[in-house]
Amino acid sequence: MTLSQPLRGSLAAESFLFAGRLVKIWRRDPLVLIQAVVFPTFLLITYKLLLGKSIIRITGTDSLYGLVPMCSVAGGMFGAFAAAHTIRFEREWGLLTRFWRYPINRASPLAGRLLADAVRTFLSSVLITAVGVALGLRFNGGWLYVIPFLIAPVIVGVIFSMAVIAIAMRSNSSAALVWLAVPSIGAVFSSSGVPPAELLPAWMSPLIHLNPMTPTIDFMRGLALAEPVLGSLLVSLTWAIGLTAVLGPLAVSGYRAAARVGG
Repeated sequence: MTLSQPLRGSLAAESFLFAGRLVKIWRRDPLVLIQAVVFPTFLLITYKLLLGKSIIRITGTDSLYGLVPMCSVAGGMFGAFAAAHTIRFEREWGLLTRFWRYPINRASPLAGRLLADAVRTFLSSVLITAVGVALGLRFNGGWLYVIPFLIAPVIVGVIFSMAVIAIAMRSNSSAALVWLAVPSIGAVFSSSGVPPAELLPAWMSPLIHLNPMTPTIDFMRGLALAEPVLGSLLVSLTWAIGLTAVLGPLAVSGYRAAARVGG
């Protein structure tokens, strides 16, 4: 006589369920809304009011074409910090260990979290871009360019979430995430989103071009202006593949270690 094993669902279906659970939690969390949407939108409007005319006078291009991409990327990154506090609660309450013991695909909780991060970043990018359009942003090549424009921040947001997950799964306090936040904020504001790289001092130009945020912002700017984007796209993909290769295994191993605690 053999005992029947509980049936497992598909990885995709289970991941969608876990993602939906997190999206519902974050929807009721004001901190996620503030850091993912309100704060980046505030930055967009503030920079537009303070620097808009100066950038047009110097470059001949509206500052929105750099600000909206920068703030969309920032929304994905800042939102990841706000969403990370649920990881600590799930560890302390033993929820990760329960998920590990359930007859489900063990990758589905982590995949669901990354999927939820993608949804969160996409929605925040839509809202920030809508504000940008209201302020004067236009897609010169047509509205089909909006699709890759909105997807680019999602890729950055998911990769950055891997770093946040890898740290949050191993740390019992938020101090480690604070150390990650400092260079992350610096990377956003030292990108090509606000001042064009060619207008900065010569010693700063290499730093901006080596910034992993810069090619993504340049790619999004090129899409809106209907300019060539192949070069920035290739550099963005190179950064994305390299960072995923490093951060992906760290996030997986961190989740596995945290889930086994108490098991």
